[in-house]
Amino acid sequence: MKHLYLSAAHKSSGKTTLSIGLCAALREAGDVVQPFKKGPDYIDPLWLEQAAGRACYNLDFYTMEREEISELFAAKMQGADFGLIEGNKGLYDGLALDGSNSNAALAAQLDSPIILVLDSQGMTRGIAPLILGYQAFDPSIHIVGVILNKVGGSRHEAKLRAVIEHYTDVRVVGAVQRSDELVINERHLGLVPSNELQSSQAHIGRMAQIIRDQVDLDAVRGLAGESELAMPSSPAVDQPPGRDPVRIAFAKDSAFGFYYAGDLDALRAAGAELIPFSPLLDSQLPDADGLFLGGGFPETHMNALQENASMRNAVAAFIERDGPVYAECGGLMYLCDRLTWDGNTRKMVGVIPASITMHPKPQGRGYVRLRETGAHPWPLSVDGREAISAHEFHYSALDRVPEGMQFAYKVERGYGLDGIHDGIVYRNLLASYAHLRDTRSHPWADRFVSFVRERRNTA
Repeated sequence: MKHLYLSAAHKSSGKTTLSIGLCAALREAGDVVQPFKKGPDYIDPLWLEQAAGRACYNLDFYTMEREEISELFAAKMQGADFGLIEGNKGLYDGLALDGSNSNAALAAQLDSPIILVLDSQGMTRGIAPLILGYQAFDPSIHIVGVILNKVGGSRHEAKLRAVIEHYTDVRVVGAVQRSDELVINERHLGLVPSNELQSSQAHIGRMAQIIRDQVDLDAVRGLAGESELAMPSSPAVDQPPGRDPVRIAFAKDSAFGFYYAGDLDALRAAGAELIPFSPLLDSQLPDADGLFLGGGFPETHMNALQENASMRNAVAAFIERDGPVYAECGGLMYLCDRLTWDGNTRKMVGVIPASITMHPKPQGRGYVRLRETGAHPWPLSVDGREAISAHEFHYSALDRVPEGMQFAYKVERGYGLDGIHDGIVYRNLLASYAHLRDTRSHPWADRFVSFVRERRNTA
């Protein structure tokens, strides 16, 4: 399983755009490319999936067991010629002081050769001690090459190459000059997702062309490592025999698109037929037994969401008829009464009697730890003993948490709705700011599908 880990010295070095361009360029050259992303992230995987033509899977120490990470990586590499893991932040950055959850730790676990993306703006001779220091800091990892990014021109490139060749044994496999074609616009949650841009495929094509011109793809392939990880003995299947199938409609358009590929796989494995629908464009819900409203950017589409009163009424009616619904973050926002952003207020679905406001700074950001209450409609355990590891990233907040509401979670780490609670429960609806991952320790997808099946069969 030939693969590489693309990391950087620090955040905002350009590794995401280079990862996208590499995936697309290798795919265009005939390679079957499997992308991965370290940590909790929806936006980068959307771009990587579109570039590679294969679903991108997240590898995350906080929500997954180490063995589980290795098994997922080995399973998804089946049938691929080349795997590319995009890191998050810098190579040695992570929550733990000892680096046990850093990019370097993940690269060591997966036996991944590392190509380091270096933002070379304003650097010449100083790039050598940077590379040497990163090599020496952890001898268990292997930095096999560098891509110089944001290079100022041919003279700047020549100086950097001469310095690196003289002082280090690391190969320069690419020198990418500053270009507006490699820029993806950003806003409050990071990069604009590819599902919002009609021009995203053309943009990826331009990135691929730059990579073909300025990165040695043969050298990249040559530096890729052969992982010895074994294929899991019991890979999941889409529709296991004996499962009574249920139909789950999930919101998927430019306003809602934050779904983990592994979670969608798990829902299908539990017996769900997933039916996409658009809260922006469709007038009615598809025929479904349950709804899944994922995260996204309802605030940037709030005019269109308000105008589509037919869909808002259909969603509200489904919930009031006790239809089972799971909503995360953007889905929670959509279900509230009103949404305010930048001084403008628009009407949303209204089944949660609260207004929600976008703020200039994050209201909840990072990993969370939750404990279930007795109100959870499809609980992990009857006593809430097991802690649930998840994450949140939201600039919005409820103006006032409604009185008398039931909550599915107590927040032990993070913010949630108010620093104490998360997971509003109303009829058969669960709506929270927390983003769940379906993992070995927290198999939420099977529980939700079972709940949908039970509700349908007893209706």
